[in-house]
This record gives sequence, structure tokens and C-alpha cells, in this order.
Amino acid sequence: MSLCYSLRQVMKSGYSLALLRKDIVSGMTVGVVAIPLGMALAIAIGVPPQHGLYTVIVAGFLVALFGGSRFNITGPTAAFVVILLPITEHFGLSGLLIATMMSGMWLALMGMLKLGRVIRFVPYPVTIGFTAGIGFVIAFLQLKDLLGLTLMSSPIHFFDKVFSYVNALPSINYADAVIGLLTIVSFIMCSKVPPHVMALLVATVLAAIINNSSWAMATTIGDKFHYVIDGVFGRGIPQQLPELSLPWQDIELSWGLIYQLLPASIAIALLGAIESLLCAVVADGMTKTRHDSDSELVAQGLGNMIAPLFGAIPATAAIARTATNIRAGGVSPISAMIHAVFVLIAMLILAPVLAYIPMAGLAGLLIMVAWNMSEAPHFVKLIKTAPRRDVIVLLVCFSLTVAFDMVVAVAVGIALAGVLFIQRVLALTAAHSTVPADIEHESMVYHYLEGPLFFAACDKIKQLVDDTPKSAQVIIFDMEKVTAIDISALNAIQEAMDQLSHARILVCNLSSELWLKVQRIGWESLPNVTLCESDAQFTHHLSAIRADNRVSVSTPSPLSM
Repeated sequence: MSLCYSLRQVMKSGYSLALLRKDIVSGMTVGVVAIPLGMALAIAIGVPPQHGLYTVIVAGFLVALFGGSRFNITGPTAAFVVILLPITEHFGLSGLLIATMMSGMWLALMGMLKLGRVIRFVPYPVTIGFTAGIGFVIAFLQLKDLLGLTLMSSPIHFFDKVFSYVNALPSINYADAVIGLLTIVSFIMCSKVPPHVMALLVATVLAAIINNSSWAMATTIGDKFHYVIDGVFGRGIPQQLPELSLPWQDIELSWGLIYQLLPASIAIALLGAIESLLCAVVADGMTKTRHDSDSELVAQGLGNMIAPLFGAIPATAAIARTATNIRAGGVSPISAMIHAVFVLIAMLILAPVLAYIPMAGLAGLLIMVAWNMSEAPHFVKLIKTAPRRDVIVLLVCFSLTVAFDMVVAVAVGIALAGVLFIQRVLALTAAHSTVPADIEHESMVYHYLEGPLFFAACDKIKQLVDDTPKSAQVIIFDMEKVTAIDISALNAIQEAMDQLSHARILVCNLSSELWLKVQRIGWESLPNVTLCESDAQFTHHLSAIRADNRVSVSTPSPLSM
């Protein structure tokens, strides 16, 4: 892991003026897309739109500079909305910025501990389940601005929000509803230019026409958000650079507050890690390149620690914007830096114009973003075609994300997937007994152990004791087909040997790895147990038993049984 990994790799391979031109074009293209999305996502979590642009500018530049992926575009993403909205409602903007800084520390720690690859172990049904659930919740939350509803209260829980929205339906603003629906239609129909831009352009022009008529009034960014700079009142977004300030100036920073924000900061970090690394994997697949996951996590951590000092909200890599960057010809992290600079320049120049964008247009845009991120057709296909156990995990994660939050969904989903995985692995294990046909009175018993033996297989091992005839004088544990074993299974076998102490026990067909493990646990010191490292040793010990006249047995090779 090292900082500036992707940038150094690009420079080592040779960076030319022609490649810079490609990065400039792609950076500007992504910047055009990032402006409306940055504002829409900030509004969706309950903060003024400029904070979304600050995130694109500061976090987008820093993560590209320090990161481990050549193509990732970092900024606010729709996946964060479900987590961040409750933080804003409880603690305000200052609490959200503090939580962002805390999440950055977690992300940096993950990278330094080289946990980048571990994040990829999240089961696929869990990822799809909570992603689809987040998309559903985001789309639902946009109905307020899409329809121009006036809510009597702002409940926190999803089902309470449903009742609140239903009760507010009589307050629908038909101008907002028309603009919102036409934004969605424009997004769907647009194919030649970025649909985000075309959809908002249509929405803004339509809002201007409606607001200059006597039919109705559509709510715009300028109507909802205001600012005061040096005593001067302004509408919409302030036309100035992000200012450096401490996030806790407007809130009392205490250990109690940090304790309250700790679960949320961990959730932000986990989701940010998953999103950024998943995005890097997708980018690698599109470009046949390789990223450094640990370097990317450290960069995401630095970005989320520093950006809140400039008013930025949580950021992570965005798959849609990264794909746009690649399709537009981006070749290095410099394109992501240019995209951040482009948004900064556009904000300084176009801030007064951005105030005329209708809220319903941004809501329609986010609904389409939520639809795309949820991968609804793929979600439905998985329900129809995936194994039943995976479908259960998928639906549980989706339902918990909607009803509670992503943290609960991921925790329960991974636990459930783990239990189902254990059941599948357990089906591959076997512990059964046979008595050779040429042995009288069941004086010799073979115990065959197969597959991965771990804690869940202990009952099968203990069952061997019950299946062993009391007349058995020689008991052979054949472990040729044991692929893996843990301490629980080793201990269960040793307990079985202790209960069978009336007989001579031979352990044969041990792999080199198993041989070391049983030596460490001390099987060699058991008085009635003999370890056979080879087939020849097994034959020798069996012959010795016959010479002692303890039992009349033949001396076959265990490999032939």
C-alpha cells in the first residue's frame, strides 16, 4: 500500500500531452454530470446543495491524487442517502461533518491494515440486496419534492414516512409533478448527451415557463435555499470558494457526541469501502487494468477526513460517473482532478443560474439514479433463478435495508449467509464406519472421515462412538479424504478416542498438514493411539497387533479399501 499509487503508475508508464488532452475532455464531461448529481444528493440528505459540490471539488481531487485506481471518480453517491439523512435530522450539518471525518479515519485504518481484499468477501446476495433496498428508499424519499408535497411532520422510520406522504397527497403541487415526470421521461429518452444534463435542462426551462405564467409556481433551488455573506442575502448557491472551517463550530464537541456518531461513522466507512472497491473492480474490468485496494481505501480516508473542513459531506467512488469517465476517454487520475476543478470553476461562474433549477427536476434525476443503482431487472432475475438460500439472503437484506438501515441489513445478511454456507459445507463432510467382511465378531472397525471437518461436523464425529461395536478391539481412523480440519474437530476426534480407550486405535493416511496438526495437539502421547505416517507403517502396526494375538486380522492397505 502506498499513496499516489495510480498516479505514479501512470507517470512511470509515460504520460504525454495527447493523454492529457483525453483527460481534459473526459474530466469536463464527468464534471457536467457531477454538478446536478452533487446538488441533488446534498439536498436528498437535508443539507444545502453547495455542500454536494464542495464534496465533488475537495474529496474528488484528493482521492484522485492519493488513490489506487486510475479511473475512480469520487463524490457524493446515492447509496449514502439512507445513512446520512437520519444523521442530518438528529445532529444537523455539523454532526454530519464530524461523522464524515470519523468515517475517514476508519477508512484510512482499513487501508493501513490491508483490509482491502477482505471487503470483497461480502456475499453477492448481501451486496445486491442492500443496494436494491437503498435504491428503493431513495426513490421513495424523492416523492416529496417530485410531487411538491407539504409534510406536517418529518418522521424518521420508513413506514412512518409512508403514512406521512400518504396524508400529504392532497397538498400536491401539480407544477412540480409535471416537471418531475417530464424530467424522468427526458432522462429515459436521452441517448446522445449525458441524460443527467439534458433532463435538468428540460426541467429548468419548463420551470421558467411555468413560473412566468399565472398557472402555478414550481419550487426551485433559489426558493428553498438561501445564504448570507458579509450581510448580503443571496438565493441558491453562494458564488465563492469553499471556506476552511472547523465542523464543530456550531455544535458542542464531546465524547458523548462522538459515541453517538460512532455507529453511523462505521456504517459510512463500510459502505464507502464497499462502493469504492466495487467501483475500482468494475473499472478494472472495463479497462483491463489493476488497482491497489489498500491505497484506494487510505485515499478515501484522507479525502473524507480533510474534505469536511471545507463543508463537504461523505464521499466515495461512484460507478456511474467512473463509467462515464472511461467512456469519455479518461486514462489517468488526472481526469478526476480536472473534473473537480471544472466543477469549482462552474460553481464560481454559474452559481446564480443554478438557483433556477427546480427541486422536482432534481428529484426526478435522483429517482433515475436510484433505479439504475438498484439494478431492478437484475434483482428480479436473481429472485427467479438463484438458489433458494441465496434468494432468502437477498430478500432479507432488501427488507431490512428498507425497514431499518444498511448496517442492520449487512450484519444480518452476512450472518445469515454464513449460516447457510456452513450448512452447505457440512453437507460435504462425512463420518461413517464399516466392518471388514473377513473379520469375525466385529473386532475391527474402520472409521472413514471425509471432507472439511470443522466445528459444525463435531456431531458427526461423536456419532462414530455410538456406531462403534463394544466388541471392537482395533479401530482405524482413515483420514485420507479430509481436506481441512479445525481445532473443534480435532478435539472431537480426541474425545472419541478417549471414549474408545478399550481398543487399539490406528490413525492412517494423514496428509503432511494434518500430521503436523495432530502432533501439535498431542495425539502421539495417547496410550492407545498409533499414528501411521505411511502405508508401510500402517501394515507394520497391524501385523504387530496380529502377532500379539489380540485379534485375527488381515493386513490390507488402507489405500485399497
